[in-house]
Amino acid sequence: MKSRAQVCLAVLTVPVLLGSLFAQDPNLKAATYAAQEWLTLVDGGHYGESWDSAATFFQQKVSKQGWQSTMTNVRAPFGKLLSRQFKSASYETSLPGAPAGKYFVIQFRTRFANSPTLIETVTPMQEPNGQWHVSGYFVRPAD
Repeated sequence: MKSRAQVCLAVLTVPVLLGSLFAQDPNLKAATYAAQEWLTLVDGGHYGESWDSAATFFQQKVSKQGWQSTMTNVRAPFGKLLSRQFKSASYETSLPGAPAGKYFVIQFRTRFANSPTLIETVTPMQEPNGQWHVSGYFVRPAD
């Protein structure tokens, strides 16, 4: 069992590590912010709005109605968000099935009320106007 000091240290370490990463790469900060804002829409069940704010590439691959239906059937049953912790981020310039560009593949370790712990992968991409928007979202069981 973890001591109170270990838990406090873990809670304090995550923001310091994230702050260090963000200081090194302002694009990671912008991409992570875009991912978190987008996830807030999804967490609230605002699937249509999440589609509206997604990357153009995303919108070209899935219709708004198709996205709403998929999320209602797949994501909604997870239930209420209990916790989401940053796990990792990597910068990529090419991804399978996606055009060349600037991407961050960001993973979160997430707990929901009605599911085991999951790994959420959110992939923001930089649009031609310089803004970051989510181009992919995947969920899998945690290891």
